[in-house]
Amino acid sequence: MKFSWRVLVLWTLPALVIGFFFWQGAFANAPADMGKNAANTRMTYGRFLEYLDADRVTSVDLYEGGRTAIVEAIDPDIENRIQRWRVDLPISAPELISKLKEKAISFDAHPMRNDGAIWGLLGNLVFPILLITGLFFLFRRSSNLPGGPGQAMSFGKSKARFQMEAKTGVKFDDVAGIEEAKEELQEVVTFLKQPERFTAVGARIPKGVLLVGPPGTGKTLLAKAIAGEAGVPFFSISGSEFVEMFVGVGASRVRDLFKKAKDNAPCIIFIDEIDAVGRQRGAGIGGGNDEREQTLNQLLTEMDGFEGNTGIIIIAATNRPDVLDSALLRPGRFDRQVTVDAPDIKGRLEILSVHARNKKLDASVSLDAIARRTPGFTGADLANLLNEAAILTARRRKEAITLREIDDAVDRVVAGMEGTPLVDSKSKRLIAYHEIGHALVGTLLKDHDPVQKVTLIPRGQAQGLTWFTPNEEQGLISRSQLKARITGALGGRAAEEVVFGAAEVTTGAGGDLQQLSGMARQMVTRFGMSDLGPLSLESQQGEVFLGRDWTTRSEYSEAIASRIDAQVRAIVEECYEHAKKIMRENRTVTDRIVDLLIEKETIDGEEFRQIVAEYTDVPEKIQYVPQL
Repeated sequence: MKFSWRVLVLWTLPALVIGFFFWQGAFANAPADMGKNAANTRMTYGRFLEYLDADRVTSVDLYEGGRTAIVEAIDPDIENRIQRWRVDLPISAPELISKLKEKAISFDAHPMRNDGAIWGLLGNLVFPILLITGLFFLFRRSSNLPGGPGQAMSFGKSKARFQMEAKTGVKFDDVAGIEEAKEELQEVVTFLKQPERFTAVGARIPKGVLLVGPPGTGKTLLAKAIAGEAGVPFFSISGSEFVEMFVGVGASRVRDLFKKAKDNAPCIIFIDEIDAVGRQRGAGIGGGNDEREQTLNQLLTEMDGFEGNTGIIIIAATNRPDVLDSALLRPGRFDRQVTVDAPDIKGRLEILSVHARNKKLDASVSLDAIARRTPGFTGADLANLLNEAAILTARRRKEAITLREIDDAVDRVVAGMEGTPLVDSKSKRLIAYHEIGHALVGTLLKDHDPVQKVTLIPRGQAQGLTWFTPNEEQGLISRSQLKARITGALGGRAAEEVVFGAAEVTTGAGGDLQQLSGMARQMVTRFGMSDLGPLSLESQQGEVFLGRDWTTRSEYSEAIASRIDAQVRAIVEECYEHAKKIMRENRTVTDRIVDLLIEKETIDGEEFRQIVAEYTDVPEKIQYVPQL
């Protein structure tokens, strides 16, 4: 447990205060001037009367209303010296005063102290005061926590982070690979800085910009760059922060957010993951009058309602535009939808250049080769790639990132962490034939992507891997390319059956079969690449959106469904027979490469093609991707 001086003081101080009051309470009723008249010994009341009758008492001081007396008397036991005693007098002793007067003894009555009642009252107030003080500190501390009781009176306030001048540290120069999106958003920045250039020709400032794209493509980074370039007040909030368990809280936060923004216009409001609050209304099972829909209604009203909020630009980001409400996407609310997609080879090269600024790269590392090796990578993937390479470099105690670290980092990002290599056994040889089957079929098919690497080193859940890298950006894919990919995916299964027999076929092709079945079905139902003709029988959509897609009826009859299944089966069977034919005709080169793979565990694409070319003609393909 960590020692805390604050806790020590918090517990010690009340203990000292309580002890002080108890000490004061113990002496609150002590006689006045007890310091100078205190007696060292006590005397009984009977002995006091004996001394009084023997004329030994010289003076008496009465305290506490006659209940205590300090008596000065001659003590015969110590050579008749005057001694002082304390005597507790009985409550009913009215004859004592008369006897003192009769004996002509000097006596005096001292009044009782009044501070006893005060100290008693303060002592009684100590515990309530300490209790209230402790509750105050607990309440104050918990109010700083999210959702703490201290926020009970402010839960309707906006939680947006506000910066009068956004110092995000990000400019457009720091955002690479998405030039089209930057150009669109540059106009927004110009609107904020120089609105007169647009208003002079009758243009009005856009109210909203929706950034749409897969995760990791740089939507949030773009919003930070806009704030950094514009230099205007910047409000940042996530869509999930509007929604609470209390109905009406989200709408109240929307109103409060726009009120603050209106006071600081012109400004930017950035809503990240807007699909958390902007989903379609009426698409829930339990009705439509819930908290999220009330929040969305208020957001729609603030963006384009009776009360115009001029000078406020809303930038929102989402990767699920298909579930957003149509009223949110219409012009007047989100006037522009900017698609932030995965970068092409030129964009990847620019992104790598940005993230390599603070990395120590070896002179042999080519960013262009890395960009060609990583098709489909987003900006976040590329940043993670260089970071993984830097971590591997530090782990291996090298001074600069080399090609080996880059290559290992690409493999780790794509396939997962490297596992322990298998020992030479029947299982390892079977996996080798499986992977060589993929690589050989892909190499001998003209329309297939070239082989990048074949390895027996396990990564993730895979015991072995074969990488195929596209040599160019493919926006459109032909029928022959799709069939080549299906045939290549079946190459591993075909190699197992040709070499070991149908009885020894393993479950290693499970993932391949799932992937190629989806491709074959899309060829039939979406792309019109079958005997059914050019028909689109299934729409392109993602996961079922509950309330909208749950009751969607089938778009074809049962007879057509049966024909679809037959066509899918025919395509797969044709490609499988083709793969088995390639493996039977190239059994010699297969055995040689398998022995080499078992020995080396990894063969790169160039070496693989050179060996295959010694036994058969390798079809000429488009220029291959440079090796790292």
